[in-house]
Amino acid sequence: MYTIDATHAPQRKSWVEAANAPGADFPIQNLPFGRFRRAGSNEAFRIGVAIGDQVLDLRAAGLIATDDMNTLMAATPANRLQLRHAISDGLTAGSPAQGEWKKALVPQEQCEYTLPCRVGDYTDFYTGIHHATTVGKLFRPDNPLLPNYQWVPIGYHGRASSLVISGTAIRRPNGQTKAPDAEVPTFGPSRRLDYELELGYYIGQGNTLGAPISIDDAEAHLFGLGMFNDWSARDLQAWEYQPLGPFLSKNFGSTVSPWIVTMEALAPFRSPFVRPEGDPQPLPYLDGAGNRQQGQIDITLQVLIQTAQMRAAGETPVQLSSGRASEAAYWTAAQLVAHHTVNGCNLQPGDLFGSGTLSGTTPESAGSLLEMSMGGKNPVTLPNGETRSFLQDGDTLILRGWCEREGAVRIGLGEASGTIQG
Repeated sequence: MYTIDATHAPQRKSWVEAANAPGADFPIQNLPFGRFRRAGSNEAFRIGVAIGDQVLDLRAAGLIATDDMNTLMAATPANRLQLRHAISDGLTAGSPAQGEWKKALVPQEQCEYTLPCRVGDYTDFYTGIHHATTVGKLFRPDNPLLPNYQWVPIGYHGRASSLVISGTAIRRPNGQTKAPDAEVPTFGPSRRLDYELELGYYIGQGNTLGAPISIDDAEAHLFGLGMFNDWSARDLQAWEYQPLGPFLSKNFGSTVSPWIVTMEALAPFRSPFVRPEGDPQPLPYLDGAGNRQQGQIDITLQVLIQTAQMRAAGETPVQLSSGRASEAAYWTAAQLVAHHTVNGCNLQPGDLFGSGTLSGTTPESAGSLLEMSMGGKNPVTLPNGETRSFLQDGDTLILRGWCEREGAVRIGLGEASGTIQG
């Protein structure tokens, strides 16, 4: 497990003044990693750390000798912690590195970003129990939660090639759909396009094929996390998902945020993993003292929407929902790593796990329009009078997340956004 140290101290301030602003996503206590270059340039993407409204070019600052994020992610936790301390010390107010490091700063508004790392494999889990229950009620009113859910982390292997960086437009997918009263399916664009509010967990060090990762060692193999929107075509999925699960309804695009907030940065925001009374306890390979004590991560999650009509009128995005990851997730990130590898599956640096839709118990904390509109039966009314059962062309969805707790400095995950195109 990762521990609180001097890099988390609330009194630590940066010579990058924007990092000291109350409520800033990227104070010196955060230091998330991403890959950037100057907007409009043909430069190679470089590894940077977000600080305030700037990006620190780590190679230009003399901190690393590579532009390969996966190489950095494969480092041991001890080496990663050493790098975090070096970055934090150099960015601290009064640091002798300030003069030289100023030259390695690039304003974020002048940057463009790519995927924060090379993702070889992507697995989407289904850890949001309230989402699973609500969606189950829509399709199986008498048996909403299948019996395996409380025993095994449910997941499927997704398509890494269609992962896109925040800001990339999402084209409405085509595919087969079948109305309940129709004899044959039809082909055309999805009419029930939806978003899914998720977290993406990134693997650091991998494991050898045939060598499972124990629950007690699992967090050492996690590099960090970011915001994740696993867009979903609900009508395509309803027709195709039996018996093997999602296919074309999911692989047309999934949006990730530019920044990976490291496990080290998240140390002050951990909470116990506790199963509700009466639920089965995890099997031994999914149960460990460290996971019980602080396996969950307290993250506030938010979804905003800006329709084409709102944009034309100069109106800012409005909130669709807000909730907490620790209340939504039935399984912890460490349990996902332990389960994924218990059969000997080998993970590699940069592999991505989707958490699954993280919904609370109320419509105001739902992580998808499918839930908010109860399968389209109860359209959501926006402040400007527009309604939404599912996404329309021109809609921009913005996912945000942050951690805050008394005695710690608030840190943000940035955002994952995308606009639907017809």
